[in-house]
Amino acid sequence: MKIGELGRRTGVNTHQLRYYEAQGLLEADRGTNGYREYDENAVLRVKQIRHLLAAGLSSEDIAYLLPCAIGEEPELIGCPELLAAMRVRLTRLDEQLAKIARSRDALAGYIDAAERTGKKTYPLFGDVA
Repeated sequence: MKIGELGRRTGVNTHQLRYYEAQGLLEADRGTNGYREYDENAVLRVKQIRHLLAAGLSSEDIAYLLPCAIGEEPELIGCPELLAAMRVRLTRLDEQLAKIARSRDALAGYIDAAERTGKKTYPLFGDVA
């Protein structure tokens, strides 16, 4: 199938499909006319890529994981290298969440302190009452 058909069947635009190919996530043969031609497995592969992207994985992570992917969702075979890569990504996400939580707490503290002062006017903003 050509790239437009793959896009229609997966709901992914052709620009993204070309990007997946450039990242080594998707393979296409070239016809005699130079057009990309995909086999039926490409539909499943694109769906797997979309699910893994939705999980917050980078295209580099996905390239590493795809050989261990089975099914559309996909299910990943738990080889040691795969588990190590996913644990690294999970650790990065946990660190980002902790940083966001600290920022949220600090902002809530500033709001609480500002509300307790009870002032109705501010030097820079004039009367806000």
